[in-house]
Amino acid sequence: MEKRVTFGRWTIGILFAVPQLLLIFTFFYWPAGQAVYWSLTLQQPWGGGNIWVGLDNFRSILANADYWNSITASLVFAGVSTGLAMIIALVLAALTDRQLAGSWLYRVVLIWPYGIAAPALALAFRFILAPEAGFMAVVNRFWPGFWDPGLDGADAMASVIIAFSWKYVGYNFIFFLAAFQAIPRSLIEAAAMDGSGVIRRFRDIQFPLITPTIFFLLVINITESFQDSFGIVDIMTAGGPANATNLMVYKIYSDGFKGLDYSGAAAQSIILMLLIVALTIVQFRFIERRVHYR
Repeated sequence: MEKRVTFGRWTIGILFAVPQLLLIFTFFYWPAGQAVYWSLTLQQPWGGGNIWVGLDNFRSILANADYWNSITASLVFAGVSTGLAMIIALVLAALTDRQLAGSWLYRVVLIWPYGIAAPALALAFRFILAPEAGFMAVVNRFWPGFWDPGLDGADAMASVIIAFSWKYVGYNFIFFLAAFQAIPRSLIEAAAMDGSGVIRRFRDIQFPLITPTIFFLLVINITESFQDSFGIVDIMTAGGPANATNLMVYKIYSDGFKGLDYSGAAAQSIILMLLIVALTIVQFRFIERRVHYR
């Protein structure tokens, strides 16, 4: 019979919940409420309070072609970076799970990239992928003008995607490896005795059993790609060239702190939050049904 621990008085449970509720209110609900207020008002020049304008800030933003370009760039960045990070991490975790020679070494090494701060990572990749130095400089010697993130928007987007994906490969690797190691070895050994090859065992046994982990990482990676890309974009491209990498999160910073359009930036932050919520709902509605929890 399962035993449950209960509190003798309801006030004890409330006391345990109060610190968490204070943290949530202080760092989420209060800032979110302020952002909603700022998005519905217009700050007067030189201070003096805000003027209520309703949805005018949202109408102005959604009528701006540059903002739609920012949304498109963010969706492309999220999709490509999530796909790269998850596929590479899945392959590396599958190879590590087979306990090949030296797996103990790269099991540790592959985790390190996630521990590097985004600005430091972006600075390193800025030099690595620079057209005048590093690896890409060698490529440009054989194919002049092949790579130039400072002038070509596609190259700039590719550079920030590579840097972001490299960081999250380590994060995804941890979860994928844990998921592989949670699969009973008896299933793998039984399939091997029946004559199933490595690819067949992965497709028919391992992959279906790790779909909960895949779904979890898909939600996390897409969410983080919209939120955690600021440091990489700011240092590597600063939103350029020609706004090719001006992602939504960076445009909020650029319009708010550089353009001093605090109300417009607040409205953009609300739109970004709603977009992330909508994408999460779509994933739970249409993708989770393909997940095998048992």
